[in-house]
Amino acid sequence: MAEVISVKAGKPHPLGATFDGSGVNFAIFSAHATKVELCLFNDSGAIEVEKFELKNRTGNIWHLYLSGAKSGQVYGYRVHGPYEPNNGHRFNPHKLLIDPYGKKLVGKLIWHKAIFGYDLDSPEKDLSFSQLDSAPYVPKSVVVDNAFDWGSDKHPDIPFENSVIYETHTRGYTKLHPKVPDAARGKFLGLTAPAVIKYIKWLGVTAVELLPIHAFFGNRHKKGFLTDNYWGYESFSFFAPEQNYLVHGEIDEFKAMVKSLHKNGLEVILDVVYNHTGEGNQLGPTISFRGIDNASYYTLHPKDKRYYFDSTGCGASFNVQNPDVLRLVMDSLRYWVEEMHVDGFRFDLATSLSRMNMTFSQDSGFMMAVKQDPVLSQVKLIAEPWDVDMGGYQVGAFMTPWAEWNDKYRDVLRSFWKGDASQISNVGSRVAGSSDVFNHYNRNIWSSVNFITAHDGFCLRDLVSYNAKHNVSNGEENRDGSNNNISWNSGFEGETENKTVHNNRQARARAMLSTLLFSFGTPMLVAGDELFRTQFGNNNPYCQDNIITWIAWDAIDEKDIEFVRFIKRAVALRRKLRVFNRKTFFMGRVVKKDVKDITWYDDQGIEFTSEDWNNANLKSISYLIYDGTKSVYVVLNANFMDTSWKLPNLGENVQWSLLLDSSQKLKEEMSFVGGKSLKVPAWSVLLFEVKL
Repeated sequence: MAEVISVKAGKPHPLGATFDGSGVNFAIFSAHATKVELCLFNDSGAIEVEKFELKNRTGNIWHLYLSGAKSGQVYGYRVHGPYEPNNGHRFNPHKLLIDPYGKKLVGKLIWHKAIFGYDLDSPEKDLSFSQLDSAPYVPKSVVVDNAFDWGSDKHPDIPFENSVIYETHTRGYTKLHPKVPDAARGKFLGLTAPAVIKYIKWLGVTAVELLPIHAFFGNRHKKGFLTDNYWGYESFSFFAPEQNYLVHGEIDEFKAMVKSLHKNGLEVILDVVYNHTGEGNQLGPTISFRGIDNASYYTLHPKDKRYYFDSTGCGASFNVQNPDVLRLVMDSLRYWVEEMHVDGFRFDLATSLSRMNMTFSQDSGFMMAVKQDPVLSQVKLIAEPWDVDMGGYQVGAFMTPWAEWNDKYRDVLRSFWKGDASQISNVGSRVAGSSDVFNHYNRNIWSSVNFITAHDGFCLRDLVSYNAKHNVSNGEENRDGSNNNISWNSGFEGETENKTVHNNRQARARAMLSTLLFSFGTPMLVAGDELFRTQFGNNNPYCQDNIITWIAWDAIDEKDIEFVRFIKRAVALRRKLRVFNRKTFFMGRVVKKDVKDITWYDDQGIEFTSEDWNNANLKSISYLIYDGTKSVYVVLNANFMDTSWKLPNLGENVQWSLLLDSSQKLKEEMSFVGGKSLKVPAWSVLLFEVKL
């Protein structure tokens, strides 16, 4: 620690710890505190060496300037005020608190009773008061210097309509990668390894979406908990990256990752969790927000302020209705764009962030703040448009510039390729961009983020290999995870050597991903699905930091390689043909030569009628797309047997060329004649280029 030369009043802005070359300005928000103390520690964070009271207060901002302090200084806060849980206040100066604006952390969270604001052994529970010092057991904030040589780095700025998103986990993706240096495996730097970037580029995706990388609780089983928190959906800092993803503890490693991905034309999207924090409900620990100003940072229950309103299922909703809390969220988002150069965000349980007086509103402060922000309105914004409270399901309700996860697409396409009846009309809507859901508020067709699988739920292989979840290893007696998987095991539960079963599984898996890539909207793939990896039937592996969730690169065999080559080809065709990259919704109008922008045909080459759309037994459909310059024709056959299919007769000189057969039974690049019939293999997708 550098010697502090003098103490000055400092400034209320910017919030956090700001090094200016001569000293550090500290500023922290608390509306209800009576006293705030800044505690300085040695470099390891083990020893508290000095303490300063922030005697200057501007509005609700407490501030102090330490001349002589430098970047690298380790610090934390102790905040005084009333401990009155029944009135929503939980101040406890015995608890060392992380700076909500802290950009870096040092030290690990040790799950000890001292990190709780109350006495765990008291029968009064959270109404009691703990005098144990938590400093030895919590991470500390670190002053950072944001200087970094970005060189010529710039955002790839790939239009949404041209995007193919690749969802992955920082640790699980490279933990077992044989061509990543041991120290970098499972870290940000692991994603900079040449072999990793080369593969991602080769696959053809345009954006890497990382599961939460904000600092979060983990490894709880080592502290008396049964399970880990592997996914990372329990953030306790919205600025500091997760320490376990750093090799040397330096945030420049995250920047180096972004710079490397950008250099190779790949965008970086972060899955962010601002709807709740790792402090949980009234029985959770006090490590930051709760101890700084519980009544401001969290939405309290309107009838009993001892408890919380919780639309997240995680204990307590973050109170973004409070302008100071909303500012924290907005400042965090801008920081990750401006200082860390990320290209967009996927918002976990976004409905919770958009509630006013506990009710979802398109006019919420959060929605309005994002829309008018000159920085955030220019990056990719993806909502998970639901939460767990009343009125939480809001798919289609997020306006421009938002895109949204479309679970309606997921469920319909799973049902269709499972062989369920009465799916045709829904399939048409979903494949064509879900205009019934998103075609309002002047939105674009890319607003629908289409997916078959995500981190949550069955992975692709398990979707065709299991009828039921197998989550016993999670330690909750198989109670956790959804029971509504819309899956079919193809006749045998779990792994099997039966070739017929295996062939059916691969055929349906290829068909599902082909449909995804030849649908309209923004496709999202899950890392590992293209390698046909399994999670052994676990549909909720949030706590599995092991082979269940890691990609076993060395275990990839020739069949897996064949599968991923097929997916690569399908991705390449989507991007090359460009007809799937449209912005606007279909109107069903004639574009040219009596051909509509989209036309639906049956197996006789006849345009669909209302009777066809209502035919509960129909399990196949085709569609012709024409954008005025190029035309493609797609056949989806979810029948369990080959089907005779007549190509539409669009004229004598029209050329039909088969570009892809997901069943891999037909010879691709074959030419066909309109009005003639061919055998469409069972469980298959065919893609034709049509030269009108």
